[in-house]
Amino acid sequence: MKKILVTGGAGYIGSHAVVELAQADFQPVIIDNFSNSRESALAGIEAIVGRPVPIYRIDCGDATALRGVFQAEPDIAGVIHFAAYKAVGESVDKPLAYFQNNVGSLLTLLQVMPEFGVESLVFSSSCTVYGIPDALPVTEATPTKPASSPYGRTKQMCEEIVHDVAGAPGSQLRTILLRYFNPIGAHESARIGELPLGVPNNLVPFITQTAAGLREKLTVYGTDYDTPDGSCIRDYIHVVDLAKAHVTAVQRLLDRKASAPVETFNVGTGRGNTVLEVVRTFEEVSGQKLNVLLGARRAGDVPAIFADATHAAEVLGFRTETSLADSLASSWLWQQTL
Repeated sequence: MKKILVTGGAGYIGSHAVVELAQADFQPVIIDNFSNSRESALAGIEAIVGRPVPIYRIDCGDATALRGVFQAEPDIAGVIHFAAYKAVGESVDKPLAYFQNNVGSLLTLLQVMPEFGVESLVFSSSCTVYGIPDALPVTEATPTKPASSPYGRTKQMCEEIVHDVAGAPGSQLRTILLRYFNPIGAHESARIGELPLGVPNNLVPFITQTAAGLREKLTVYGTDYDTPDGSCIRDYIHVVDLAKAHVTAVQRLLDRKASAPVETFNVGTGRGNTVLEVVRTFEEVSGQKLNVLLGARRAGDVPAIFADATHAAEVLGFRTETSLADSLASSWLWQQTL
């Protein structure tokens, strides 16, 4: 089995990617410092895949520790880099922490990988690189505009760094940038799912925690946007579908099928749903009535964005499989296990 290093592999998307890698006959190796994840995810991963998965509790920005992992795990074939802070709102409050962690961890990884002959990288990017787009849906050719948050700027910077490193004389780096949209849902086993520390920064865990009685109310930030019901529009993709896209991207790199040193793909459903549509759909699939407060806009939020997923379908052969209703049902099932 080819060995794939997964940074942030105990996190929400990372843990699901580890499962899909293992089920596709790769050997995942996890790096995580557990600053924004929980160790319970490891038991969930192992329960699903039926075997232990190597885990190194280090910070990706620590070059010495990172070298130690590559030395302890020879023959790593590629890396999926998830390790990053990811909350738009929090990044507005703590911009320096986001730049240090998100950009710094990538710089360290790109420094260490060639020392061990590792050339293949799948990078966890984001639709936030598009800023506030002039037209929807966004394609990979949509111009990137000023990001609406420090989080979005870190993803823009990281993409630029990857292009510069891959274009340097003698560079062997081959990267796929996956710009994905809003992951939701949980594994069908309900063994792993989104497990935020403290107050959730994302919509769906706040919805499920409100339904479970852990939160008094759900605040919808902004109801005066130029959208059908005034709330923000996002493209909600099931996390398992998203995890499968990473496996497909890794395989493309290892098979040397990439058409350029850096390739970029949107990973979304190609459909946009408003926040209020998500709330109503959750109430329908769960049978739970939510206490919803209509609030003011939140700094850093883009009014509306969703993907044109054609390029990923035509080149990667990747298409999403899970509906919004089924995704929300899996989130509710996961919440009920906690």
